[in-house]
Amino acid sequence: MMRGRLVGVVLCGLVLHSSQAFAGRSCEEKPADPNRVMQGFELARRVKLKLDESGAELAIIARAGQDLSKYHLQYSHLGIIRKLDDGRWMVLHELNHCGTAKSDLFNEGLANFFMDDPHRYEALLMIPSTEIQNQIKRAINSPAAKSLHEKRYNMLAHPFSTKYQNSNQWALETIAAALAKDVQIQNREQAQSWLKFANYRATTLEIPMFTRLGGRMFRANIAFDDQPFDRRMAGHIDTVTGDSIDQFLSSRDQGLQHIAVKYP
Repeated sequence: MMRGRLVGVVLCGLVLHSSQAFAGRSCEEKPADPNRVMQGFELARRVKLKLDESGAELAIIARAGQDLSKYHLQYSHLGIIRKLDDGRWMVLHELNHCGTAKSDLFNEGLANFFMDDPHRYEALLMIPSTEIQNQIKRAINSPAAKSLHEKRYNMLAHPFSTKYQNSNQWALETIAAALAKDVQIQNREQAQSWLKFANYRATTLEIPMFTRLGGRMFRANIAFDDQPFDRRMAGHIDTVTGDSIDQFLSSRDQGLQHIAVKYP
C-alpha cells in the first residue's frame, strides 16, 4: 500500500490537465479502464526516470498511439518534452480537437501523453546533443513556435504544403526553426523551404483510391487535396511521421541518443 501511495504522489506531478483532444483520433466516449490508466501512469514514471538519468533538459518523445505496422511504422505521434525548473517534464505538442479538423498546441504532463488509449505502452526518447537541445529550447520559447502552428488539421498533411498540418509536422517545422543557422525562420513557408534544402525525406504511405475515398468521407480530420495530383492518383501519400523525424534528426545530429521505454 505504501508503494502504491508513493507512486500516486509522484505521478500527480506528471499530470497538468486532461484535454479533450487527440492526434487524429475520434474521441469515442467510453469509461476509463483503471488498468489502462495505471499502465499509462507507470509508463510515464519510467519515462521520467530515464529522462532524469540522461541529464537532458529537452528531448523529442514519440508514442505508439495507433497500430501502423502495415505501413512499417513504429510511432504515430510525437512532441517536444522539456524539463521545468521544479523537475517536472512537460510535453508541448499539437493535437486536433475530438473528431474535428481543428488543432491547438497543448502543454501537458507526461502521464496525459499516454492516456489516449495507445496501441501499445511504448515510448521512444530522442535526446539531441546539448547544443541542439538549447537551440530547440530557444525555438519553442520564441514567437516562431506559435507562428508555425496551423489550426487546419489533417492527419495526412503533405510535408511541403501549408494548407493543413498534422501534429508531427508542427514539431518538425519547429525543429527546422531551431536548426536553421543560415536563415531566421518565422513562418511555415520558410520552414518547409529549409527542410527541402536540408534533405528531409517524408514517409510515403501506399493508400489505394477506395481507402482514400472512405477516409475523406467519414473522417473530418483526413484530406488528400494538398497532395500532388500525380502521386495522389498513384496512391502515394507523403506525410510527416515520427519515424521520418527520427531519421532526419539522426542525419543532422551525430550526438542524438535513442532510449526506448516499454511497459510492461
